[in-house]
This record gives sequence, structure tokens and C-alpha cells, in this order.
Amino acid sequence: MGLVSSSRTSTVSLPLLLLLLGFLLVAVSAAGDVEQQEADLVKRLPGQPEVSFKQYAGYVTVDESHGRALFYWFFEATENPQDKPLLLWLNGGPGCSSIGYGEAEELGPFFPKRGKPEVTFNRHSWNKAANMLFLESPIGVGFSYTNTSQDFTQLGDAMAASDAHTFLLNWFKRFPQFRSHDFFIAGESYAGHYVPQLAEAVFDGNKNASKGDHINFKGFIIGNALMDDATDQKGMVDYAWDHAVISDQVYDKIKHACNFDVEGTSSACDDALELYFNVYNLIDMYSLFAPRCFNGTTFSAATKRPLARGPRSLSKFPATWHKEPAAGYDPCISTVTEAYFNRKDVQEALHANVSGRIPYPWTHCSDTIQSWHDAPHSVLPVIKKLVAGGVRVWVYSGDTDGRIPVTSTRLTLNKLGLNTTKEWAPWYFRRQVGGWTIEYDGLTFVTIRGAGHQVPTFKPMQALVLIKRFLGDKKMPAFPWRST
Repeated sequence: MGLVSSSRTSTVSLPLLLLLLGFLLVAVSAAGDVEQQEADLVKRLPGQPEVSFKQYAGYVTVDESHGRALFYWFFEATENPQDKPLLLWLNGGPGCSSIGYGEAEELGPFFPKRGKPEVTFNRHSWNKAANMLFLESPIGVGFSYTNTSQDFTQLGDAMAASDAHTFLLNWFKRFPQFRSHDFFIAGESYAGHYVPQLAEAVFDGNKNASKGDHINFKGFIIGNALMDDATDQKGMVDYAWDHAVISDQVYDKIKHACNFDVEGTSSACDDALELYFNVYNLIDMYSLFAPRCFNGTTFSAATKRPLARGPRSLSKFPATWHKEPAAGYDPCISTVTEAYFNRKDVQEALHANVSGRIPYPWTHCSDTIQSWHDAPHSVLPVIKKLVAGGVRVWVYSGDTDGRIPVTSTRLTLNKLGLNTTKEWAPWYFRRQVGGWTIEYDGLTFVTIRGAGHQVPTFKPMQALVLIKRFLGDKKMPAFPWRST
């Protein structure tokens, strides 16, 4: 009897022991994640002013076997971070840095300073409204890297969305105190692909997620966003003609030679589009009425950037990336930004390039990304799915952008076929018309008057009002006396 009892005890205790061991491993892993959070704390950047909020930066591995890791920079809200939502920001390209543009020249807390090895505090930083998370995605962008060169041949929308989703799951394990916060995603330009596709990955992942992997996802907002190739291209050409950028002759040639609703182009269409782009060698496509960077007798090479991937017909032609900060317009600021982030002491402060083995300098837009796969011609089916699923969706547009102009966005949103619940009307900022807005069933569209492709760059105060209204699920100010 004693032997039987002993055998039974042994049989029962083994699974119990394994269960306890599992709990122990989870606890050790969680402790390691929180310990890594403290290791990621950025004490102070070189030349940084004193601030009251905490900031963290470092790497989150998204594929152990390939040695693939994405770099992030996170800022707690300036006040009451425990009560504020969490907002992820993504820039587009594909291949352009959310730190170089979003953080350092648009909506982040710190902007590099011309003439001094310092950064200045942006008074209109979006971390006044939310806890701000900036991600350099995909691998090869900025400080993000892979140890498997074959990964670069697989880059595309699917990989970008999958890696960003894995990043979020792992980031929340490192920062568990933010797991319960309302979570939103924002971005601009090619992030018109990135953001909805990541939102879909989070939305679908939540359906079968364990409590530990559930993300409290509420919505997304995208600006001057590439969403549908056909309407984006048609809108670009119509906008250029309507704003006296191209002649009647060039406009008529494009209209007769190009059919943007079909795949591929004819040689006649290519010839007509070349005439179209020649005009944008003279002015800034991304902000029609702003000066370009000009050094001495030539335009600075720093302002020129081939678009890594654009709409089908227009992607083969060069375009310029707009590079200027939100506070104090300077079209040549990107040379300052790149110099700052390539400093060894700055990288050490940010825990970036810790091995020193990234074989290329930090740049705004990656030269390592030479090909891009599986980009759908339209993300409208994804947007429709998320709208139907109850996700909060806002789209905004700076109305002086020629690259993804307001004309393109209006054609694209009409293509969605949503019912209009509130017609086109002005919204106000400091008693002046800040732009226009229209509300659809499940989607809000807002224009920002006088802003280019990077809205926070040109209209930082209005952009801060916009993001506060979006995060708070409030309508844009509809009366001059309630205009902030």
C-alpha cells in the first residue's frame, strides 16, 4: 500500500512541478523585460534641455533566429503619463525614418539645432497629448537592423506589418505599465499602407490573443496618405493643373495618354509624365509654396531623394523628400539632423548601434532598401474592414502638398462609398478657418489649410489641436469662439 501511495504522489507532483517551473520562467522573463526597460532609460541627450518627462530608447528583437531588431524611441507624456493614451508614429517611404522626420523635424519633443551641437524642445510636441512611441521600420531604416542579409530581399508591406506587430507585443512586455492604456497608431505618406495594415494585424491578433498579448487598440489616423494608386495618381495630376503647376498642354497629354485605372503604362504616358515631373525639379512637390534648400548657386543634394516606391506609373520618376523642422522653417535642416544622429555620443545616449557594426551611416531614408514587394494597389479594403469593425479612423491632409494632395485623398475617400453623416464644413483655429472637415459613417476627414506633406512641420499648433481632438474622440472646433 505504501508503494502504491508513493507512486501516485510521484505521478501527481511531476505536472505540478512543471507548472510551477513554467510560472517561475514567466516571472523571470517578466523581471528581465522590466529590467531591460530600466536599461533603455535615456538619461540625457548631448545638448538637451532639462525636461520633466522620461524617455527610453533601444532595440526590440522581432526575429531571434535572423537577428532582426527594430529601434524605438519612447517619450512619456509631459504631464500625467499614467492617464494619457499611447500613440505610435510611423513615417513612410518606404524606408524613411520616423525618428529623422517624425521625432526630430515634425512632432517629437526634440529638434536638432542649427549652428550648435544641441537639441531644442518643441513647444508643440505631441507628447503633450499622449505617450509617444517612434519606431524605425522596417529593418534597414535608421538604426534598425538584421544579421541576415537575405531579409532585405523579402521586404514589403507584409513583412513590415508582421515585424511591427511583433515589436508591439514584445514592447508591451518590456513596458507592462502601458498595456492597459488606449493605444492608437498614426503616420503619414506611405504610412497610408503601414498604418492600416499594422492596425489590421493588431485587430485580427486581438481576436485570439491571450490576456498577456491583448493590445487595447482604439484607432488610427493617417495624413497625406498613399491609399489607392489609381485615385492618388489622378489626384496628383488634377491638383498640379488646378494649382497652375503644369500647363494645359501637359495636362491634356497626360489625360489622353495615361489610364491610371489599369496596370502599367505606355511610352506616351511615360513621356507625358516626364514633362509633369520636370516642373517639380524647380519647386518643392511636397510643399508648393515653400522655398527649397539652396546652397550657393545650386539646390542642395540633401533635398533630393528618389521615391523608393510610389504609385505604379509615377514611381519611376524622381521626387524630392521634404526636410524641415516644425519650429522655425528651414528647408536645409536635414543636414543638421543627420549630423546629430551620426554622432557617437548621441548614439551611445540612445543605446543605438551598440555593437558599432551597422555598416552604413544613419540617414533619413535608407539606401539599403532597394526593392519592395507585395504592396497592394489599394488599402481601401483594409480600411473598410476596420471601419466596419468599429475602429476609430481619421484621415487628414495638408492642402499645399503636391505628392499626395488633398485632391487625391478626396477621390480616394469617395471611392470608399461611406455614407456622409455631416457635410463639408470649416473648422477653426484662433478664430480663423484652420481647414475643412467632413464626417462619414465611421471615418472623419480633416484638411489643414496651408500645410504641406508633413503637416506638423508647417502648422504645428493646428496639428496639435488635430491630434488632441482625434485622441479625445471629439469633433474639430466648429465655431470661431471655440477654436482651440
